[in-house]
Amino acid sequence: MGGKSISKFKLSLIAVLSLSFALAGCGGNNSGNTAKGENKPAETTAATAAGTDDKKVEPFEVSIFLGEAGQQPTPDNKIYKMIKEKTGASFNFEFLAGDLKQKLGVMIAGSDYPDLMSSNTQLTAAGAFIPLEDLIEEHAPNLKAHYAAYWNMMKDPNDGHIYTLPNYGAYNGEMNTTYYSGPAFWIQKAVLKDAGYPTVKTLDEYFDLIVKYKEKNPTIDGQPTIGFEIHNKDWRNWGLFNAPQHLIGHPNDGGVVVKDNVAEIFADKDYAKQYYKKLNDMNALGIIDKEAFVMDYDQYLAKLSSGAVLGMFDQHWNFGKAEDSLKTQGKDMSTYVGLPLVYDTNTKDYYLDRPALNLNNGFGITVNAKDPVRILKLMDTLIQEDWQRTLTWGIEGEDYQVVDGRFIRNQEQRDNAVDATWKLSNKAEAWYATAPKMQGYFADGNSTDAAAQPEEYKAGLEAYDKEVLDAYGFNSYVDFFSKPGPNPVAYPAWSIDLVENSPAKIADTKMGEVKTKYLPKAILASPSDFDKVWTEFVGELHKADIKAYEDRINEQLKWRFDTWSVK
Repeated sequence: MGGKSISKFKLSLIAVLSLSFALAGCGGNNSGNTAKGENKPAETTAATAAGTDDKKVEPFEVSIFLGEAGQQPTPDNKIYKMIKEKTGASFNFEFLAGDLKQKLGVMIAGSDYPDLMSSNTQLTAAGAFIPLEDLIEEHAPNLKAHYAAYWNMMKDPNDGHIYTLPNYGAYNGEMNTTYYSGPAFWIQKAVLKDAGYPTVKTLDEYFDLIVKYKEKNPTIDGQPTIGFEIHNKDWRNWGLFNAPQHLIGHPNDGGVVVKDNVAEIFADKDYAKQYYKKLNDMNALGIIDKEAFVMDYDQYLAKLSSGAVLGMFDQHWNFGKAEDSLKTQGKDMSTYVGLPLVYDTNTKDYYLDRPALNLNNGFGITVNAKDPVRILKLMDTLIQEDWQRTLTWGIEGEDYQVVDGRFIRNQEQRDNAVDATWKLSNKAEAWYATAPKMQGYFADGNSTDAAAQPEEYKAGLEAYDKEVLDAYGFNSYVDFFSKPGPNPVAYPAWSIDLVENSPAKIADTKMGEVKTKYLPKAILASPSDFDKVWTEFVGELHKADIKAYEDRINEQLKWRFDTWSVK
């Protein structure tokens, strides 16, 4: 995929719940389904989830495959115990180990699916999911209300069915965030402090800071300092591919730039060449990590967690676990600030967007599900406001307090919220990250995202964060980015399904292979050989059926204009 904005949950939960890069405009959902202020999951909804007409709950297990690595929650996890007690549901999670495409291929070949799976166009094309629209209409009024403003967007362009329930982007109320989870050029806070907190707008200014800091600090905590890290593995390839579109002032549309409602690839354009030439120059200076193009995701996170990496281009949710680790280690100034870099100061940055509906992500109910209706009723229960408070904030009195109607945490509770070990016992992250969720505000005015609660955000700021923000005159790190206007109707192009085995998909795969092979070669080449390697790269890229790829995207953009505009 070409840079899924909030597509996975990850990251720290905060990151996932924020403005992004992806992370929708105003829309109605179920904010009025429960009484204000209640924080105990209602027993009446438990009966609904269990599929019974009384309060007796029969146990049932839901098997779930999640398409990313993760850790099993502890057997005594308090939120999962509460869900089981109130709804009867327990979860059997399987996390990805190895290559996702290969794993899905084996599952598809054997029609070996669990009850629920995190969505993937490969699965949809293989017929792994059942249509949901009629079941939602009949059995899930809360889900229908939650997605009411997005119903047409959720329909598959090929047959008009709804196969998956987007996990992010269905907002109620105004956009609300103090946390940026999308793409940016990230830089350690220590680097900014050392330079006197300068305003950094351009790519050249950014690398100048990194070069000077690395010269002054050749090692960090006994490890060689890495100036700039690049991750290019599997579907997280945006770390290598996607930066050029942003540097010319465009938002994240994956592998294309959309101008005047028409998409075209940008990998072969001069403004892309300009970026990779800069990386080539930086490599010649020893700024690029020597292992950048041979790491897997876990190794990438380990390097960021060491505190030795000064900067990288990435999406914030993708490395939230590394930042949590840095905070746990007390390496606070080694955490990162996102910078919306452009080539020149005459260009307005467009990194921050109004979160778009996270299409092709979220849960789908498979054709092998033992009881699809009961699973859907469970999700219909858990989307209600009382449960959403529990899934996001936790248990009142244990994980947060209510003061004058406002939710707030003490410092111990804030520390717990970023502690990976604590969360395995006290949060339902494996479920919540991929499940339907409220975003924006609860009916009582509290934020659905603890990190976006103004009082909580300010109270939770550490001294080092206050220093950084005060130096720039900002209230939060979101203020580094230009405020976004309304999303274009058909945005984002990266969520378009290219259709497995189609000419467009084959071309996309071919282009991905060429970029994966030649862009590292161009970056690692001697400066005198860069133009030669770039010419070879463009020649190989053009052997793919680029027209089929662009035609599919433009066809789907037109479909979106015609369909999504209909209320």
